[in-house]
Amino acid sequence: MPAFMRYVVRVVTMSLAGLTAGQVAAEQVVTVGAAYFPPYVVKSEQALHPGLLPQLLDALNQLQDDYRFINRPTAIARRFTDFKEGRNDMAWFENPAWGWQGIDHNVVDMGLEDFEVFVARSDGGRDQGYFEDLQSKRLALYNGYHYAFAGFNATPAFLRKNFNATLTYSHDSNLLMVLHDRVDIAAVTRSYIDDFLQRHSQYAGQLLISQRVDQSYRHKALIRPGAAISPAEFADMLERLRANGELAKIFEPFHITVMASATDNSVTANATD
Repeated sequence: MPAFMRYVVRVVTMSLAGLTAGQVAAEQVVTVGAAYFPPYVVKSEQALHPGLLPQLLDALNQLQDDYRFINRPTAIARRFTDFKEGRNDMAWFENPAWGWQGIDHNVVDMGLEDFEVFVARSDGGRDQGYFEDLQSKRLALYNGYHYAFAGFNATPAFLRKNFNATLTYSHDSNLLMVLHDRVDIAAVTRSYIDDFLQRHSQYAGQLLISQRVDQSYRHKALIRPGAAISPAEFADMLERLRANGELAKIFEPFHITVMASATDNSVTANATD
């Protein structure tokens, strides 16, 4: 090959390599904490679907090339430390009242709404009045979760003393305890009940679901100050997914309401409440 041609090939190769390197450098990684919270974050061995958080990650990564969203496993109690120490840039499907007080964060309204309700065994003449008095019942709760009926106090000793609570690390176990009369009531999200009955259709019609709502989950995304992505950028991405129907495709099969638009996309910087 003539010297000139070898020079041209070398220049083109170097240019392509530089372009590829530039593209890689431009794609900034954003880590999202993934704490068990079905059907948003599920245990693979129990699920018929990958979880809603991974599906939203994929949709965001297909939407744009500036950021690459990845999930990083964490735990309900550990997620606060992981966020503060920078191991995770974001926490999704959150509420600032769930233990985030005093931790600096920015808030983006995701425009997604779910509900936490109470579930009992459908038994004889039992009706909605069964859910009025919780303190006289045996409750099954998820350890570390913040419940509105308990004033968002997640302390195990408080819940055991005041609500005769059995605390577990499995929503399936809580519903199975209800079905087998080991506890009276479990508190779970409405979306999780749908997920449970998809996997355990033999229990259809055996659960009494409360009309009483413990709390409405108007899901928020929390962003660590100093993260590569800004709250405004993330809010814009969610609105694009809302507009193209991807949010509805992911969430509506689980009866999670996709709002027409996020009512409050304002950003709260360094929030402490």
